[in-house]
Amino acid sequence: MTLRQRPRSATVSQTPFPYQQLFILALCRICEPIAFMSIFPYIYFMITSFQITNDEDQIGLYAGLVTSAFAFAEFSTGVFWGRLSDRIGRKPVLMIGLVGTLISMLVFGFASSLPVALLARALGGALNGNIGVLQTTVAEIVTEKEHQPSAYAIMPFVWSLGSILGPLIGGALAEPCKNYPGLFSRWTLFQTYPYLLPNIVCAVVLVFGILIGILFLEETHQEMGFRRDIGLEAGRKIQSLFNKRTGLESFNKLQDASFEESRPLLEDEAPPGYRTTEGSPRYPSSRSLSPAAPPYTRSALDIRSPRNPVAPSIQTAFTRPVVIHIIGYGILAYHTMSFDQLMPIFLSSKVSTTPAELPFRFTGGFGMSSRDEGVLMVGQGFYAMFAQAILFPLLAKRFGCLKVFRTAVMLWPVLYLLVPYTVLLPPQYRVLGICFCLLWRTTAQALTFPPNNIMLTNSAPSMLVLGAINGVAGSTASLCRAFGPSITGFVYSKGLSIGVSGLGWWATGFVCIMGAVESVLMEEAKINSSDAAMEDDEEEAAGNHTMIDPLCIDAAIVAATRLEDRSREDLSKILIPLDNQDRLPA
Repeated sequence: MTLRQRPRSATVSQTPFPYQQLFILALCRICEPIAFMSIFPYIYFMITSFQITNDEDQIGLYAGLVTSAFAFAEFSTGVFWGRLSDRIGRKPVLMIGLVGTLISMLVFGFASSLPVALLARALGGALNGNIGVLQTTVAEIVTEKEHQPSAYAIMPFVWSLGSILGPLIGGALAEPCKNYPGLFSRWTLFQTYPYLLPNIVCAVVLVFGILIGILFLEETHQEMGFRRDIGLEAGRKIQSLFNKRTGLESFNKLQDASFEESRPLLEDEAPPGYRTTEGSPRYPSSRSLSPAAPPYTRSALDIRSPRNPVAPSIQTAFTRPVVIHIIGYGILAYHTMSFDQLMPIFLSSKVSTTPAELPFRFTGGFGMSSRDEGVLMVGQGFYAMFAQAILFPLLAKRFGCLKVFRTAVMLWPVLYLLVPYTVLLPPQYRVLGICFCLLWRTTAQALTFPPNNIMLTNSAPSMLVLGAINGVAGSTASLCRAFGPSITGFVYSKGLSIGVSGLGWWATGFVCIMGAVESVLMEEAKINSSDAAMEDDEEEAAGNHTMIDPLCIDAAIVAATRLEDRSREDLSKILIPLDNQDRLPA
């Protein structure tokens, strides 16, 4: 029983884009940027309310410490969560990260001093290893190179959407007794803790994300995907009840029946009695619907493989291209987080009345309120959604990830040079100037993070160590995010003390120049060389041996049984008339 063999090119062209699981993953992901970005509109005023110092120039330093606490704690546990996801699966680690963020937001809302705020942020970072695990999950869901630009743009797109909702929640709901005296009377809980309300709203959003993940997110780990998932079973029951009430169940049954009739019995696809859930073409996730049938796993049933995949050691996993991309990822994280931390302080600082002494000696900011900053960040987030969802995939497919990445990082340092000078523009053009800088920064970020993640995934020697690689990459980024705001905040404060407000921006631009130089060393590798080599070995073996797909065994047995029954019926139709003739009198 020889099955039809099809080349890899045909497989690639016929692999559908896994919209469903990416959509569910996006619903889980969006909770984190909402929570993380919600503090930026009011962090300047929150630090001021702690009454740590009367020197406004020092507020940027303390705000940087609060921002860095999360990232530094995340760095200390990032590798642990990445390795743990290789052992227990991606889904449990992702859910633990969301729960950790939930606890952190509630504690942060009740913070009335700097140590409590630092503890809350550090707790959230220590319990959250989702940066690396999330990239691994996306890589396991989507392994086709043609799908990568669109797939890897989804999570940054979701972050951009969260960066709209987060600052909007933080800016609108902070200090409710002051901003909405008609709804929130004084001498209440929100008067004592003026920044609690936005954190409660973010906690509710996180609860929603946790429930969605538990009920509908599938495990993507190659070896863990076939364990029993009680949460997923409950989600399917809820979906079944919903289908019954809306009348979708009968439509689905009719659609499935029509599909079974038109489907060949012995094909490369799963035979009747099987359903294939969305999964990676490299790691199929087909299961039999028969209760007696064991789950299909590569190690147990894939008799086509000449050898089972073996994960390389951790030492051999970090090849030169992998290390280069991790360093590039860290540099990006450093100066982008520094930008995010400096910009709200820059916008909130009072307008300077001291005459500027060009080219470098000038101070001051825009004097914006937290509500105005929130509106500005919302506009930035809307444009970021466009850049992530449309601009990057088009450019990546046209020019390739490496060219897009290099072009963006080569032009990025100029932005850090220009931002401080926007305060010197005429008053009617200042907002326009800062909007231009924000659009530039958003475009550069949209054209650098996704291609770097794609190139890092493709340079990994095997998918089996991708969790560890992304764990180290996430820890590196977290370390850079930890030191970036602290160092930048310190330099910015020193610059203000000597009358040079652009010092922090230009120091960050120098780090950005280092990233531009480092990009010259990057190479665009093909998708997972060792896994591709294993597939080549399988195809070579397929040319020398007859293959039997184990998924077709049940179907073949059913077909043979039906054929035997039909043969017996036909034979009985022939023998019964002959027997009657023998009984007739001569």
